[in-house]
Amino acid sequence: MKTVHVAVAVVVVNDHDILIARRPDDKHQGGLWEFPGGKVEAGETVPAALVRELDEEVALTVRPEQMAPLLQIPFQYPDKSVLLDVYWVAADMNSALLAHGAEGQDVRWVPFMRLPEFEFPAANQGIVQAILQRLG
Repeated sequence: MKTVHVAVAVVVVNDHDILIARRPDDKHQGGLWEFPGGKVEAGETVPAALVRELDEEVALTVRPEQMAPLLQIPFQYPDKSVLLDVYWVAADMNSALLAHGAEGQDVRWVPFMRLPEFEFPAANQGIVQAILQRLG
């Protein structure tokens, strides 16, 4: 089974609030919350994929200088294999205020301590724990 390489952004504003988005009901793991990102295209770096995906998905403008690697999570679902390449992204307040669900999805800024209240795909549990550990 081919592994899908996914760039994932933990977008943080004010060292406290984290951007999450709800997956469309018709997609894999639909209805669950996730951290924004998407597939890394052939020949693309993870930061370049995040610049592109954050703009497309949540209308958030970021630069690679605002990013740092956080962790990698290989995960096997029953129907697909993914490698989550997770980056910490420090957003500025002006850009954060303009972020929205550019593809019609529900998007929220959530205080990091409230993340456990949301239902995420199983592959994202390690990301939630890394955030709580880093900011808690």
